[in-house]
Amino acid sequence: MTGSQRAATEVRRTGGQSHGPVRYGPLAPEHGLPVLPELIAVLAGAASRSAPEPAGGGAALRDAARRYWSRRGLPTDPGLIACAPGAPALLLGLLGAHGGDVLLPRPCPAWWAPQIRLLGRRASHVPTPAEAGGVPDPYALLETVRRVRTEGGDPRVLMLSVVDDPTATVAPPEVLREACEAAVSQGLAVISDETWRDTLHHPRQTVLFSPAEMCPEEVIVLADLAGALLPAGWPAAIARFPASPRGTWLRDRTLDVLTATGAGLAGPVAGAAAYALDEPEGVASRVRAAATVHGLLAAAAHERLRAIGVLARPPQAGRHLYADLTRLRDKLARRGVSDAMELEEYLGRRLGTPSPGGHRFGDDLGALRVRLATGPLLGRSEEERMTALTAPDPLGLPHITRALDDFISVFDELR
Repeated sequence: MTGSQRAATEVRRTGGQSHGPVRYGPLAPEHGLPVLPELIAVLAGAASRSAPEPAGGGAALRDAARRYWSRRGLPTDPGLIACAPGAPALLLGLLGAHGGDVLLPRPCPAWWAPQIRLLGRRASHVPTPAEAGGVPDPYALLETVRRVRTEGGDPRVLMLSVVDDPTATVAPPEVLREACEAAVSQGLAVISDETWRDTLHHPRQTVLFSPAEMCPEEVIVLADLAGALLPAGWPAAIARFPASPRGTWLRDRTLDVLTATGAGLAGPVAGAAAYALDEPEGVASRVRAAATVHGLLAAAAHERLRAIGVLARPPQAGRHLYADLTRLRDKLARRGVSDAMELEEYLGRRLGTPSPGGHRFGDDLGALRVRLATGPLLGRSEEERMTALTAPDPLGLPHITRALDDFISVFDELR
């Protein structure tokens, strides 16, 4: 039995979830673009800062986060903001503060479940509606809470993502409201991961609400700045707590966890994060341009995949799409592919880029689903990628045409 087969057997045995040590987690899709020169200058200018930020972030960084959220209709007191070196560290603090078991949509970001397992908590997945991923079906949520409690569990937190990784969709406001109301009715706190909210492909045509606008006293908002504002190698994340006595208590408890784990931002990264959060024109223009070009690539890839029988919700945000190859199951089986783990390995080899299977996101192992990134389609060299970013018609560039043709040929041979 190969290592892959042994791992697949273990995942099947545990009902689709690996409960062993976390040795691999797919990284979030990269934007594939060079770091902005002004961000480099800010980081370099702060290179002499040898001390980390205080636990939860210094005053300048938290005030920049306050301004960032205020521009998005979420007024915030700096005293109700916490910052950390990356979203996983911050989520660990948030979950440590809440206690209890956690409910997650299926599928969900790959990095959520490991934090829950590290704390020895139980994670229960809830199906998402047909309209979008990231937010659980409200009726399925109520039934899952009932079942978990019947089994002796203690569900206290619902995690969701209005702008979703891995499905690249945006939850409709009515679905979001019903899910939040269902959660609150069961006494659940809500952690809203809004990492990808600034990567909307068509921001003027997409209605986006935060759960914090709907249930302000029950929702914590979490955002990893690597979603749109900073390079992934400069880890920084921010959290916004409710303006209530419990919100204050949760922030203090989160700071206790961040302090105990030494999760303080490096000074230079904190300076770059504060600069990016203020969204000067250079940063804002790059964010808009990157979202636009990745949107064009995702739409083109989606259209070609649908034409050959690969299903996927239309991508609305992010740098990826989530494809379902069930209709190609027979052809894949002839190539030794029968589940998501084997599909990940097969497409990783054929595409030459990581293609994490749905099992990484809490989806069923037997389902032939995979997250496909658009970053590799931008080009191989920095020059090609920057050309794609600034071209009036990126899809007309020869190197992008070739990349899309090579991409779809891997799936076309399965028809």
